[in-house]
Amino acid sequence: MKKLFIIGGMGAGKSTARKALVEQGLPNIDLDQVGHDVLLWDTVKSELVETFGEDILGADGEIDRRALAAKAFVSPAEAFTDRVAEREAEGHKAVVVEHSVFKNRQTSLAYDADVVIAVLAPIDLRIERAVKSGWDETDVRRRIAQQITDADRIEASDVVFNNDGTPEVMRNKVLAWW
Repeated sequence: MKKLFIIGGMGAGKSTARKALVEQGLPNIDLDQVGHDVLLWDTVKSELVETFGEDILGADGEIDRRALAAKAFVSPAEAFTDRVAEREAEGHKAVVVEHSVFKNRQTSLAYDADVVIAVLAPIDLRIERAVKSGWDETDVRRRIAQQITDADRIEASDVVFNNDGTPEVMRNKVLAWW
């Protein structure tokens, strides 16, 4: 089964690219969602509390993702591998993986990707998009500062899309490539 990884900075348009491919019948795995699911596992929760402290827990006793994110990003490798295997067992020829915290191909879940697709956008536009979707601007800037550069994304990618227009324009670029 082919694995298509979509990478890009916060607000660049990874989700728009993913949705365009899903509309064509490809299943998808959103690593952010996998990461959220993993945080519900008791073993993961206790290891995180042991590593980062009890202040990462919310009033409900669950992991407060923002408090955790302020300290570290979580890599849900095992859950990801299980989901890829499920999609392959279902007979899919390809799967789209949205990878927000991509650092490089060699030491990430994208090590065996068939295609890495970078979605790029100007930093000011990325910040504007993220703030419009409900993120705090200071938090957005902090997260972007922790991510790799667009030059690094280009170097690691097989396909690069510049997303400085509307979601429809981005969708059409992805569909033309696909």
